[in-house]
Amino acid sequence: MTPQPNPNPQVGAAVKAADRAHVFHSWSAQELIDPLPVAGAEGSYFWDYDGNRYLDFTSGLVYTNIGYQHPKVVAAIQEQAAKLTTFAPAFAVESRSEAARLIAERTPGDLDKIFFTNAGADAVEHAVRMARLHTGRPKVMSAYRSYHGGTHQAINVTGDPRRWASDTASSGVVRFWAPFLYRSRFYAETEAQECERALQHLEDTIVFEGAASIAAIILETVPGTAGIMVPPPGYLAGVRALCDRYGIVLVFDEVMAGFGRTGSWFAADLFDVTPDLLTFAKGVNSGYVPLGGVAISAAIAETFARRPYPGGLTYSGHPLACAAAVATINAMEEEGIVEHARTLGEQVVSPALHDLAERHPSIGEVRGVGMFWALELVKNRETREPLVPYNATGEANTAMAAFGAAAKKQGLWPFINMNRTHVVPACNITEAEFKEGLAALDTALSVADEYTE
Repeated sequence: MTPQPNPNPQVGAAVKAADRAHVFHSWSAQELIDPLPVAGAEGSYFWDYDGNRYLDFTSGLVYTNIGYQHPKVVAAIQEQAAKLTTFAPAFAVESRSEAARLIAERTPGDLDKIFFTNAGADAVEHAVRMARLHTGRPKVMSAYRSYHGGTHQAINVTGDPRRWASDTASSGVVRFWAPFLYRSRFYAETEAQECERALQHLEDTIVFEGAASIAAIILETVPGTAGIMVPPPGYLAGVRALCDRYGIVLVFDEVMAGFGRTGSWFAADLFDVTPDLLTFAKGVNSGYVPLGGVAISAAIAETFARRPYPGGLTYSGHPLACAAAVATINAMEEEGIVEHARTLGEQVVSPALHDLAERHPSIGEVRGVGMFWALELVKNRETREPLVPYNATGEANTAMAAFGAAAKKQGLWPFINMNRTHVVPACNITEAEFKEGLAALDTALSVADEYTE
């Protein structure tokens, strides 16, 4: 672990004491967590007040696509703050207009109108609302292995266990199984079978639910927190065809996958499929100032040409956030960050992770694209039994906790969800930095191997 100069444990202790006294943390049992006081961050690294530096293989929460403290974005925020810190959303503001233009230039197809939100969850809220108003239909279909945000409608559209405690607004939400060959729900043996059977299952669900009652199908183009399951060839095109056949709005949730994460501006580009609505956040400005949004097709925009859209946010298109987005997109373009993510993913990350899988019996599958990868950790490769049970906590989660502790001891901050570790560093991580993280990951996986059969 590389030490940082000028550690200050006393300040760190004060920061932590104030946190523990007053900060209520998300998704946590408050007395069972031990948050690390962070003193600073730069590029792909952050460090604590004790002088310990960590290579961040999580990109925060998979959003610092250009790393921490990028000087061009920091300067743009400072410049905007000096000029116009905030202004109401009903006005035309330079940074807002320019951010919308730059985003629309990169979205697929005719998604040329941008509705700004504060984050990904409220982007999903508004996309669902737009779809229902556009079609006049009540139902929304979403996949079981999905996450769409923590606000009321978004969490009820979500498929993963974070929904369970708040599952009170699921009326009108219909769930289905999306393709995932490694744990196929369709007894498929090939990608082609998985694709065909998943599409048939989806169409059957549409028919039995009543196609005329379904407003939208929402999918993470490449599911993120649920496991980075890249859809098989033809699947998203097949969903697009089903939506066209039955008059259903197709919504792609690109909150995590968008803005370079998959080695393309949007994951939709990888499959040459254009949705009717596309939600984004996170990578649009690397999370430097909260921002999200919905990119809207011409047909849906026309619905609200002379009919007011019943929705809005006080901070929609906040000037500071939009200035950060403009600087982020320009920096990504100027520095070739999207292309870098694609090339490094293909030539370095993929072969390196597959090499790890050859040497570690705890790795059941490697999957991903660009700077968006997951290692499925298993107790037994033959049976594919997960290293820990689904949604495990406490003692049942011992193996993953031991793996995580081993990674941190090596100076690597890992992304862990259930029985998986995701490899999701900044999209502009260097090859040398990645290999440093890979060595730490290699050591930590040896600990996971101890729990295999």
